[in-house]
Amino acid sequence: MPDEGEGEFLYLGLHVRGAVALTRAGEDGTFLEPGDMVFCDPARRDVLRFGEDCLMTYFRITRRNLGVAEPNLDRVVGVPVRHGGGMGALVSGFLSALAAEAEVHPSKIGDRLARSAVDLLAVLVMELLQTQTGEEPSGAPKAGGDMLARIRAFIEEHLMEPELSPESIARAHHICVRSLHKLFQDGGTTVGQWVRQRRLESCRYELGRTSNRRTTVAAVAQRWGLSSPSHFSRRFRGAYGMSPREWQALAAAGAGSPITRARIAGRSSTR
Repeated sequence: MPDEGEGEFLYLGLHVRGAVALTRAGEDGTFLEPGDMVFCDPARRDVLRFGEDCLMTYFRITRRNLGVAEPNLDRVVGVPVRHGGGMGALVSGFLSALAAEAEVHPSKIGDRLARSAVDLLAVLVMELLQTQTGEEPSGAPKAGGDMLARIRAFIEEHLMEPELSPESIARAHHICVRSLHKLFQDGGTTVGQWVRQRRLESCRYELGRTSNRRTTVAAVAQRWGLSSPSHFSRRFRGAYGMSPREWQALAAAGAGSPITRARIAGRSSTR
């Protein structure tokens, strides 16, 4: 993890070996076993205590992609997720395999795997919150929640299609456009914003892959359904504070890798 908090991101630590204790206010340390996981925020370093020869793999997740309100995300930080069964076993096994083979998957397969990982983590967060409260967390209302999840999956599947629109999405799910907008509005966004953000994130990920540094910005934008290079560049700069070419150059120089994997060993992890 970075030394300072990043408001846009949350981290999931996957324990590989060594001793790791979780400390929460008013509680004694709870030790993780290899395969267990914990959500982490760099701004809350006091949550984790590391022993000798400790190894963890961290996954960086954009907070808004987890689909729940910010206060609820803060509630899952420092909560141990056991790997012995249920969603914990499913997520732990998937992420362990993903980390072991992160560099061997072709671009398109890697993109799909990354999205699948985010979807699994969103479900895991929902399960943790429901276990705490016994009810659906705010930011993901139960009514329409299943429909919204199906619609988001549909959008992911058709994200590269330029003709993807609120009308085509509503038609595919046999609902009216007004109902579609209402589902996304309840989640604090719009259909157009969601599609645009997912396309921008996909473009940023692809441009950040060093194996794709010879691919033009225009080609990447067009592949993800964004036909106007100038419009794409403006949107990209507005979202990430730099142009697509600057981001691509930064990644090629080794400073902008889109996959965050931090291995922490021994005492160096306790700073």
